[in-house]
Amino acid sequence: MHMRIALFTETYIPYINGVVTHVNMLRKGLEQLGHQVLVVTANPNAKRYYLKNGVLYCPSVSIKKIYDYGVATPISKIRYSYIKKFNPDVIHIHTEFGVGYSGAVAAKALNVPLIYTLHTMYDDYLYYIVSKPLLRIAKKSAHAYAKSLAERATCLTGPSKKVEEFFRQCSVQKPVYVIPNPVETDLFCPNPKYLAVKSEIRNRFQIAPNDCLLCFCGRLGKEKNVNTLLDYWAQTIRSDEHCQLLIIGDGPARKELQSQADSLGISDQIHFAGKIPHGKLPPYYIASDLYVTASLSDTNSISMLEGMAAGLPVLHISDPLNRGQVVDGVNGYIYRNAAEFHDKLQLYRQLPQTAKKKLSLSARSLVLSSGSQALAEKLLQVYHIAQQKSSKNR
Repeated sequence: MHMRIALFTETYIPYINGVVTHVNMLRKGLEQLGHQVLVVTANPNAKRYYLKNGVLYCPSVSIKKIYDYGVATPISKIRYSYIKKFNPDVIHIHTEFGVGYSGAVAAKALNVPLIYTLHTMYDDYLYYIVSKPLLRIAKKSAHAYAKSLAERATCLTGPSKKVEEFFRQCSVQKPVYVIPNPVETDLFCPNPKYLAVKSEIRNRFQIAPNDCLLCFCGRLGKEKNVNTLLDYWAQTIRSDEHCQLLIIGDGPARKELQSQADSLGISDQIHFAGKIPHGKLPPYYIASDLYVTASLSDTNSISMLEGMAAGLPVLHISDPLNRGQVVDGVNGYIYRNAAEFHDKLQLYRQLPQTAKKKLSLSARSLVLSSGSQALAEKLLQVYHIAQQKSSKNR
C-alpha cells in the first residue's frame, strides 16, 4: 500500500550537510518505491510560504553558525493548512527547531504517527549558542527538550548507537531503531573518468604522485576535532615521510586551524581545499589514499561513507558508541592516540599493493547496500510499526 509521508527538516537543498543528504536520499527512495512525499523546510530567502516540486518552503531567519539552518516559527496556520491538505499517513521529523516542532504539533492535530530521527549530538554544538558559563544549564534544557519531543514520537530512529545513548541520557527509555546513513554509491565510486582530475588535484596542491594523501571532509567547527588531528600529525609525522593531509570544507574554525598548522610547523603538509560543491567531491576522494577523522561528534558520518564508497579505507579515532563502523584491517584502522595514529598509518603504507586494493574494495563493498531505496525500505518498516502502535492506542 502506497503511503503519503511528510518529512520535516530545517535545512534542505541547495544547502548540503548530512541531514540534507539523508532527507533527500530518503525522499528519492520513497518516491522510487511509489510513495508520495512532502518535504517541509525552512528557507531564509522566502518571503512567504510556497510549494514547489513537492517541497513546502517556510519563511525563516538564518542561523549560519549551525550548518546554514533557518529557524521558522513553530506554529503557523498557513503551514498547517498545507500539511492538512497533503493528508499524511505519517510525519517524520529530522530536526528539532521550529519546523521540526511544527511537525510534532501537526502529527498530534492530525492524529497520525510521528517518527523522530535524531541526527545531531547537540551537546557538541551548544557552544555556538551560549557562553561557557551557561553550557551546563543549556545542556540540561536541551536534554529536557529532546525528551519532550521523544515522548511525543511514536517511534525513534538514529544512525548509530550513539543516538540511543543520548536518549538514555535524556531519560528516554523508548526503543531506538538504528538505521545507518545512506550514501550515493553511484556518484561516489572509483570511476576511471576521475583519474585525469586526480592528477590535476594533486598538482594543484603540489602533492607528489607517490605521496600518501589523507583527506578529511566536513564543516570546520570545533566539534569535528580537526585540531587534534593536526596535533597528532605534528607529534608523529616527519616531513620526509611523504605524507600529506587534504582538508575539505569550510567553517568558523578554518582560520584557527590554519594558524595552528603554521605554529606547529606543518603547513607544508596540510592543505585546505575550502568548500567543494557536493557533485565535484568524488575526484578529491579518488585523489586520496585514506579518509581520516578525529571527530567524536558524528553519529554515522556521511562524508566518511562517501569516502568509503569511493574506495578509501578509513583511519578513525576510537569511538566506542560508533563501534563497528570501522573495523581494523577490514575497511580501515582505529587509533586511540598520536602514537597509534602514526603506527596505523605506517601499517597501511607498508601493505603490498594487493592488500591495499583488497582493503579499498572492502571499504566500498560495506556501503554498497546503503543507497536511497535501502534507506527507504528500512524506514518504511518503522512507519508500519508506528501505524500499528498508533492504531492500538486509538
